[in-house]
Amino acid sequence: MHDIKAIRENPQSFVDGWSKRNYDKPSEVVEKLLALDADLRAAQTAFQAAQSRRNEASKQIGMAKAHKDEAKAQALMAEVAELKTNIETTQETERLKGEELRNLLASLPNIPFEDVPEGADEHGNVEVRKVGAPNILSFPAKDHADLGEALKGPTGPLMDFEAAAKMSGSRFVVLKGQLARLERAIGQFMLDVQTTEHGYTEVNPPVLVREHALFGTGQLPKFEEDLFGTASNDYGMEGFSAYGDFKSSEEFVEAIIAAMPKPKKDYYLIPTAEVTLTNLVREVITAEEELPLRLTALTNCFRAEAGSAGRDTKGMIRQHQFQKVELVSITTPEQSAAEHERMTNCAETILKMLDLSFRTMLLCTGDMGFGAKKTYDLEVWLPSQNTYREISSCSNCGDFQARRMDARTRKAGEKGTRFVHTLNGSGLAVGRTLVAIMENYQDEGGRIAIPAVLQPYMGGLTHIG
Repeated sequence: MHDIKAIRENPQSFVDGWSKRNYDKPSEVVEKLLALDADLRAAQTAFQAAQSRRNEASKQIGMAKAHKDEAKAQALMAEVAELKTNIETTQETERLKGEELRNLLASLPNIPFEDVPEGADEHGNVEVRKVGAPNILSFPAKDHADLGEALKGPTGPLMDFEAAAKMSGSRFVVLKGQLARLERAIGQFMLDVQTTEHGYTEVNPPVLVREHALFGTGQLPKFEEDLFGTASNDYGMEGFSAYGDFKSSEEFVEAIIAAMPKPKKDYYLIPTAEVTLTNLVREVITAEEELPLRLTALTNCFRAEAGSAGRDTKGMIRQHQFQKVELVSITTPEQSAAEHERMTNCAETILKMLDLSFRTMLLCTGDMGFGAKKTYDLEVWLPSQNTYREISSCSNCGDFQARRMDARTRKAGEKGTRFVHTLNGSGLAVGRTLVAIMENYQDEGGRIAIPAVLQPYMGGLTHIG
């Protein structure tokens, strides 16, 4: 969310910032913002003037009646009636212009920092560093899906896409046996490193949130199609009490679903724990001496992937449900740049400890997320694809989210407050880390070696398969 006062004082900086992000017609957007702002302030001034005059005229009516000046009293009463209508009109104008201005401001992306490279898409990203040489295997690399489906247990493949599809459809997976344990080990290892070595406080937050929480971090209203929602409405199933009217249970269920209304979503499943962790400071004034706050959580995340049809349909790269260790920092404006570098390093440490080759990319203006002012992506090497794939994204959002959540800070002994800066990153995506381990630690026979740092979490097991 942007400060209309800042736009009013320096409109060209916002035109330039949105131009760098390839935002459509930024000059026209700024002109519309300023016009709405002028209309809103004019309506507020007119409302206040009319209200003040009504109060004054009401007092004069009493004085006129006390002096038995009925003509003056009647004229003043007519003026008060007219002012009442005027007040109602200006109040409605103020409401409508304010709502239109807030909605437009809420739809506009963050302004990038000066050191963010300009570019239209991922081809404009800049490599900052590369750690470790790409792992070129001495035999044809299998992808993680083939490896996982070839590993068998008592109930079939240890990575079972078919069983998941029967229950939930595409972009889901069932992990079993030692692969399920390995995924759990990865998440626990990441949490332990981030809490014991990097000073993050572990949090166990809800995965269901109200829409205001998603507005605060910028997922709503712009990205609703990427979210899964739930509803607790009473659907009214009185007409479906007798199963005997239907030929099968499938027909029974289909009839119920067809009769359901489309209710408003009461809750949303979180796409990332960034939402819950950042909202912990919503409408809170945090003492500046307590900053930075560093929070982490291992949660399930849920994404509809509405804009990724046809991409990564095989395997675990792009799932509707996945686990992720999230890192969130709440800082002062002066701390945020250094905290961004620190957070990125905390995520990189996990990959170094797992001995996985990766590179760190500074995203260009055309590839950054909606709420970010600057973003680093970590991309891990996948032998089967002979390329690097994203495994973490670490972003500095400045005060963009804080304004949407009214999250502030205050120095001890001072009355004034200011907005905090918020940062978020993956430390890391657990499923994609499992993918990277399987592919980089495979042998020619399809066994998976377990990285040394994970073996204590696996009861000393050194291989799967």
